[in-house]
Amino acid sequence: MAAEEQLGGISSVDIDPDGVFKYVLIRVRPAGGQGPARDIVRGHAWAEFHADIYEKTAAEIKKQGYDCECLGGGRISHQSKEKKIHVYGYSVGFGRAKHSVSTKILKDKYPDYAVTWADEGY
Repeated sequence: MAAEEQLGGISSVDIDPDGVFKYVLIRVRPAGGQGPARDIVRGHAWAEFHADIYEKTAAEIKKQGYDCECLGGGRISHQSKEKKIHVYGYSVGFGRAKHSVSTKILKDKYPDYAVTWADEGY
């Protein structure tokens, strides 16, 4: 069974529809670490800290019987009218996410968008 099928109940992307906000890249795996893992992106403007997003998401994931870890964070600029997403920056607490991985996940969710990334900025 592919990771996508096994972890299918967890959406790969949950970000705000517009604006600039913090995001985290999270690796989800079956409880106990057995089986394939899958990376997901979560980003929201309500979060003061990257940890706020991770803690809320981790609690939801654990309720579904999975384990997770934060792989890093950054910022997302989402312009839905222009169909543009830009991933950049880093998290002070979690470090810089692999923006290339986050970008691929976002492109899969938003195939008609221009999705770009850069390591510059905070």
